[in-house]
Amino acid sequence: MRILISAGEASGDLYASRVVELIRARNPEAQFFGCAGPRMQAAGVRPIVDARSLAVAGLVEVVEHIPRIWGEFRKLVRAAAMEKPDLAVLTDSPDFHLRLAKRLKRQGIPVIYLIAPQVWAWREWRVRAMRRDLKRLLCIFPFEQEFFERHGVPVTYIGHPLARIVQPSMSAAEFRSRFQIPDQPIVTLLPGSRHGEAERHMPVLLDAVARIGPAYSYVLALPLGFDAHKAKFWERIRGSSIKVIEGSSWDALAHAELALAASGTVTMEAAILGVPMVTFYRVNALSWLLGRRLVRAPFLSMVNLVAGREIVPELIQQEMTGQRIADEAVRILKNADVRESMRADLGEVARKLASDRDPMEIAAEWIEKVFSESQEIVHAR
Repeated sequence: MRILISAGEASGDLYASRVVELIRARNPEAQFFGCAGPRMQAAGVRPIVDARSLAVAGLVEVVEHIPRIWGEFRKLVRAAAMEKPDLAVLTDSPDFHLRLAKRLKRQGIPVIYLIAPQVWAWREWRVRAMRRDLKRLLCIFPFEQEFFERHGVPVTYIGHPLARIVQPSMSAAEFRSRFQIPDQPIVTLLPGSRHGEAERHMPVLLDAVARIGPAYSYVLALPLGFDAHKAKFWERIRGSSIKVIEGSSWDALAHAELALAASGTVTMEAAILGVPMVTFYRVNALSWLLGRRLVRAPFLSMVNLVAGREIVPELIQQEMTGQRIADEAVRILKNADVRESMRADLGEVARKLASDRDPMEIAAEWIEKVFSESQEIVHAR
């Protein structure tokens, strides 16, 4: 079995690496190559492209990176043509992967798409290409299957992978001891895993925590999910009392009283761990103007979308200011009833994301099924 596998985000790298491990456990001779981040490479995927080179967010922000991303795209297309994989597994990153799926389909390579693009929220026209180019779409949110079935896309709901894997690795006492954190409530800062996200968000977060300070006694924790040492704000971090956490991001979240989290996968992690949060996001002003016209979803935070109502504050674009984040944070930190109500709502979200079986096991089975079907077709010819 020879598989082209590709992920362009940190979360996709995590999910895809798990699929690789499961397939290799049953088929040690399986070979994987493609666009791989550090987790996929550790699992044995041969990188044609490093996934970190694709991690750019925003309609306008991506423009200056297009020549480089286009070059990486062509590398993968050439590798597919030369190595002729039995199938391809593409994970998230729809701007890149839906284009790649089209090229792979032309080469006769069956395509499985893991983590459905959010076309139910914006750019619904993409379903036409998905219906044409995908052998199977594997979705992780419960409301997605009905949408894609209605549009004729071959789809299977597998459950959310994070529901089974997100958990702390140590107790609160062990965490505090290891990172020398005093016995005060922890507020965890999560500015985003992409470098550009952190650059946009961290200065506002630093302004927010300066405003929270006089109103509440707490300890700040910053898990490193990005290359902070190269960031413009790193000197401000070094000169502050923020506890920088390396290698224990889920612990920094699980043992927090509150998370200040960029909208994205980390908010789902916080929901699964039951951590109250304030969510936020900011992009280039032109990206916001262009994108907002296309978005049809009632909320921009996945936590609120899964809940079907606003259970966590979401401060997007102009609303994302140091003062607004501080106001929401203090409101939650000072009111135990608010925190308990939010934890109960987050528990509801976590239950909706849970599944009877390991979602990545189901994904691995679909990959093996499509491989078997493709081999039958080859032998029939």
